[in-house]
Amino acid sequence: MTMPYLLVEQAVKAGLLEDLGRAGDITSEAVVPKGARAVCRLVTREHGVVAGLDFARTAFALIDPAIAFTIKMPDASRVAPGDVIAEIAGPAGGILTAERVALNFLGPLSGIATATRGIADAIAHTKARITCTRKTTPGLRFAQKYAVRCGGGANHRFGLDDAILIKDNHIAIAGGIIPALRAAKLSAGHLVKIEIEVETLGELGDAMAEGVDAVLLDNMDLATLREAVKIIGGRAIAEASGRISPATAPAIAEAGVDLLSAGWLTHSAKVLDIGLDF
Repeated sequence: MTMPYLLVEQAVKAGLLEDLGRAGDITSEAVVPKGARAVCRLVTREHGVVAGLDFARTAFALIDPAIAFTIKMPDASRVAPGDVIAEIAGPAGGILTAERVALNFLGPLSGIATATRGIADAIAHTKARITCTRKTTPGLRFAQKYAVRCGGGANHRFGLDDAILIKDNHIAIAGGIIPALRAAKLSAGHLVKIEIEVETLGELGDAMAEGVDAVLLDNMDLATLREAVKIIGGRAIAEASGRISPATAPAIAEAGVDLLSAGWLTHSAKVLDIGLDF
């Protein structure tokens, strides 16, 4: 699993420029002997799923193309404490300069993949899939959504122009479910999908009567969720949101929904502990 290099390079270059500041790595310049070479390994400290190795590799390559980066366990691999996911060899100063930016991508992205995999495994016995949202770090959405895919999840919209998603505030301003859906259908191109958020079975009934591609069932209890799935009856994609965690996900998925969406996967997942060992 890889990302387009141009996207990766742009993000990593911005991170390196931020870290190098106006004078570069003055610590390595002062302390590391000229010509010194090193061999080191990226090692996991805990169980998880890897994501972001292309970002790490690019950080080292941009600092010094002479640095060799050999992947031992590719993105989407499940890892345990002590696993070597990559070996790095080359000029020691360059390795130290790129180290922090490389880990700043690799740890958080692997954390997202790990969190996603936890839910994906919890609902593997159902037809449902776990998906992310637009609650991402500005400028890094493509990377964080990639990490979700590494963890076995699916991606929701990448941006506001992907699809029409009518939420509660849209409905309030439009004057209700039916006016909102009718306005959306007049505006949407023939390839644009329309999803609407509902909080009650009454709102769901209005949405299904009007016709829609997908329904976001927001914060419904399990009994209501099961009834909602019956009302939808396969005529639209059923997406559940709210309170999604590895503990709650199985019961929500067993209600018969197609998707579970969780914003915390990309904005609050715990960083996976990965170290650079010389």
